[in-house]
Amino acid sequence: MKKQERLQSMLELSHFIGQEHRDLAILGEGNTSAKIDDETFLVKASGSCLETLGEDDAVACRFDALLPMLDENDISDQGIENRLLACRVDSNAKKPSVETLFHAYLLSLPGVEFVGHTHSIAVNQILCSPLAEKFATNRLFPDEVVCCGTCSLFVPYVDPGLTLSQVIRERTQAFITETGNPPRVLLLQNHGLITIGKTTGAVKAAMLMAHKAAQVFVGAASLGGPIFMSDADVDRIANRIDEHYRQKALKL
Repeated sequence: MKKQERLQSMLELSHFIGQEHRDLAILGEGNTSAKIDDETFLVKASGSCLETLGEDDAVACRFDALLPMLDENDISDQGIENRLLACRVDSNAKKPSVETLFHAYLLSLPGVEFVGHTHSIAVNQILCSPLAEKFATNRLFPDEVVCCGTCSLFVPYVDPGLTLSQVIRERTQAFITETGNPPRVLLLQNHGLITIGKTTGAVKAAMLMAHKAAQVFVGAASLGGPIFMSDADVDRIANRIDEHYRQKALKL
């Protein structure tokens, strides 16, 4: 029963963030995933469209067939392809996304049950500019803190697939060591963003708020430059009792 519930939640999340009017993903861009249990998870099939994702486009994969790859550095492109096909629970299922490996890693983190990845136009305007890291490590307004955390994780551009997944693991572990928690938003230079959470609501909220923050950032930059919140003000919002209540109400 849990698998079917997670499948329906993943499909709803995919259809929501995949709607073209949101400017988050078009055609076959982006992917989503959902943890089933400690052994398996669902991930979007390669080439499928988020907005129209169907049940047969969600591929069940095994963690133990993927996570060891993060410690390997000499796998050929064909070898990665073979391992992606071999990780499927059902050998007749579609091929999982090339980014399945970072989904496997992020879903293995405590408290992470869902992952969303898109190529937001607003966010990519910044990620394809010299201001990308500044956008990631600062906050512009209180709701960005509430939904996206006190800062985002910035990941420099690397080759998508195995290399990207390895860098995501390395930087996420450093982020957890420094802050005590996984990042809610990961910003991939010249690529897109990833949002993670215990619920689909948390993934959607972080995705939409990061998209809004990017629009605000670009607008502020055109008017003389963004004015960021101070560290003290960010910390105040992050620890206010009423904001914690709002986070619970929003299922963040």
